[in-house]
Amino acid sequence: MDDQLPREAEIAAVVDLFYDRVRADLMLGPVFNGSVKDWPHHLDRLKAFWSSVMLTSGRYKGDPVAAHLPHAGAMTQAAFTRWLDLWRATTNELLAADFALAMQSKAERIAQNLSLAMAYRSGPGGRGGIPLQDPRAKAPSAS
Repeated sequence: MDDQLPREAEIAAVVDLFYDRVRADLMLGPVFNGSVKDWPHHLDRLKAFWSSVMLTSGRYKGDPVAAHLPHAGAMTQAAFTRWLDLWRATTNELLAADFALAMQSKAERIAQNLSLAMAYRSGPGGRGGIPLQDPRAKAPSAS
């Protein structure tokens, strides 16, 4: 196994803690808790997804864009930013720095691609076909 990649157990630990935090989060919790009916099953799918992303295991079989499309209205710039902030905090806490950075980089690309897909596939009534800003960009501070 590549020394620059996390192991399955590390991916599982990140997913478990991250989604515990998401579920308790004031912004993200209501969206996720209102959408996910079977958390153990959902967490298993997310672990398979991240295993496929990070380890090219091929465990995930699904269409992330189609799965998120019904929630396009809730997927705002603020929500993407919050999701990434929680992801960074969790990966930094649980993983060696090189693993954390690798997972953060993948998450940033996934967020950007998902944002673009939501904008273009949500159509009228969605976000008007306008993609979100790059979720890696920091919001300007109020002065």
